[in-house]
Amino acid sequence: MPYTFHDYKTAGIDKQSLQRWSKDVGWEVLLNRAGTTFRKLSDADKKDITAAKAIDLMIAHPSLIKRPVLERGAQLIVGFKPEVYDKIRK
Repeated sequence: MPYTFHDYKTAGIDKQSLQRWSKDVGWEVLLNRAGTTFRKLSDADKKDITAAKAIDLMIAHPSLIKRPVLERGAQLIVGFKPEVYDKIRK
């Protein structure tokens, strides 16, 4: 199946995509709180995160977006889980 690779860590990401993804899976799923980028944020940035604040943070710091994000038609898969990828390949 053909695909398009988009490196949002170097190319950035548009707000509309993040809003659409957040609506699909929730901003909590998209926001990578486990990485060093999140840990390096100020306490004020980490506090009281809302959908709008999370999207703004992910635009400013694309490394905060959990990877990979796979759009497959209407299906959106966030993060790598081998069992999920095995299932969709079939």
